[in-house]
Amino acid sequence: MSSLRVSLVFGMLAAMMIALLGRVAYLQTLSRPHVMAMAERQQHQVDVLRARRGSIFDRNGLLLAGTIQTQAMFIDPKLLIEHFQQPGSSLIDLDHNVEFIAQRLNLDPLELLTRITERPGNRYVRIADHVDESVVAELRELSLPGIGFEPTSSRVYPMGNIAAHVLGGMQRDQLRGLEGVELRFNELLSGRDGFKRSLKDSRRRAIAVAADDYRPAEHGKHLVLTIDANIQSIIQQELEAVCREFNVESAEAVVMDPRTGDVVALANWPFFSPQHLEDSTPERWRNRAIVDPYEPGSTIKPFIVGPALAWRAVRATDVFPINGPRHRTSYGRTITDVHPYPKLSVWDVLVKSSNVGMVMLVDKLGNARLADAMNAWGFGKPTGIELPGEDPGLIVRSDKWTKFTPDSMAQGYEMMITPLQLARGMCAYANGGKLVRPSVIKGTLEPTGEIRMKRLPNEKMPQVLDPASAMLVRRILADVMVRGTGNKAKSPKYVLFGKTGTAHRAVNGSYNESNYTASFVGGAQYEDPRLVIAVVVHNPDKSKAHFGGIISAPAAQRMPDRSLEYLNVPPSPTLQPSPESFTSTLHNYDPKLYRRPGA
Repeated sequence: MSSLRVSLVFGMLAAMMIALLGRVAYLQTLSRPHVMAMAERQQHQVDVLRARRGSIFDRNGLLLAGTIQTQAMFIDPKLLIEHFQQPGSSLIDLDHNVEFIAQRLNLDPLELLTRITERPGNRYVRIADHVDESVVAELRELSLPGIGFEPTSSRVYPMGNIAAHVLGGMQRDQLRGLEGVELRFNELLSGRDGFKRSLKDSRRRAIAVAADDYRPAEHGKHLVLTIDANIQSIIQQELEAVCREFNVESAEAVVMDPRTGDVVALANWPFFSPQHLEDSTPERWRNRAIVDPYEPGSTIKPFIVGPALAWRAVRATDVFPINGPRHRTSYGRTITDVHPYPKLSVWDVLVKSSNVGMVMLVDKLGNARLADAMNAWGFGKPTGIELPGEDPGLIVRSDKWTKFTPDSMAQGYEMMITPLQLARGMCAYANGGKLVRPSVIKGTLEPTGEIRMKRLPNEKMPQVLDPASAMLVRRILADVMVRGTGNKAKSPKYVLFGKTGTAHRAVNGSYNESNYTASFVGGAQYEDPRLVIAVVVHNPDKSKAHFGGIISAPAAQRMPDRSLEYLNVPPSPTLQPSPESFTSTLHNYDPKLYRRPGA
């Protein structure tokens, strides 16, 4: 062999060695991260260990929201297509099988086929979540390679629309809460996912898992609500009945325990099902009982009369010359009553819901103390309930008042409150003058089965009225149900107390004779109040009725009657007639009215 040829061979070998050394150097330096990543993907597999979302129970342990394990379906397009490319099969068979799968999953066949064939090298395409077990069994019988199932979690609401506006719902991905408790306590309910990093052999079988490569999932906490599902069901039934009877646009109801501030029931009409959010709209999901303030009308009157009595600005026996039904103020504004009265005591100003009498009372109270009264009840401030989106309402600062404001506020206008705030205020008349903090959360359920309480201690409740004044107003409000605007809601079994309200509703910045809010707020039973109820109905069909005493009060009577029967509360003793010291000042007083219906 010539020296030239030898030199050429050695040169080529040297070049090859240099290239190999360069390649090794490249792989060990510049390309090292990429190579290590490839090795990591080939040798290891990381599996996410999903945390189980916590359940939500009512105060008695009934399941309101839970999590079940279902099946998700996936397809390996590469494996599936290769199967139908083998001898004895054809892509026509693929089309037929895809069409069958799509029909069972309620999917579009063409869209499903496109997802499979557009990237034939894909190894994983998720097709459907929460597949019914019967469908899973049918698809398994196809015995097609490339079709698989994996466990996934699904949120379920076994009681349908019960307490839907408290619970909220879940986003489509089932990973985050949407509205209500599901949103407000999403992190607590969700827990924390874990992971497992496994070393794999060439056939992708797990060989080992190092201790540092494993973190178990931390499942979400279980929540216990203050809601009583049975009372909630009663409230929703009665609210739906009144809404359908009077063709109303919307309505809200709040039921509270006045001793603790627990929200026992909270409902908004129209209802929705958190299990099927796609069948409703975001507008229907709105928890209007806490997020949509309104002008309360005459239901605000007890919250002015109470402080006026407590501060000795007036006495219950003071008599105002009503000379109704119209009264002209010093600045020329005309105040009207529905019914004409020659004169009324403070007691009957509240019982008969006289606007003229309230304007005269507010004039004696004065602007400064009227502002103090509104602030004392917490109107215009959030209540602090554990639900998202609470609106504080609106009480205009006294330095911004016009000459019309005090008289408007006396009738429940030029202010905005929520149904929840209204119910909370009435709780003070039921519990001796304490302003409770509304709550929908009783606590978290511990693994031991105990409930870790999350409640505000009773002793921290501010005293907004002295007990004697609160008791006096409660007695007057009991007369509302006997001789006043709430007499159509007199209960045959329990003695109720409360106040009706009828207010014009502003539409596009102005009032008209077609849009009203009919409302009632009160409690039962009078002698030992267990429940306080606020019912607010918007835009009833005026051709049928629009007064709170006709629409809201009867519904608010049936709600506590049925609820107290469920709670096994014995019937109330007969309400005694008004004290003799007051009867001489009362309008058309008749002690026979205090007899029970049917007695």
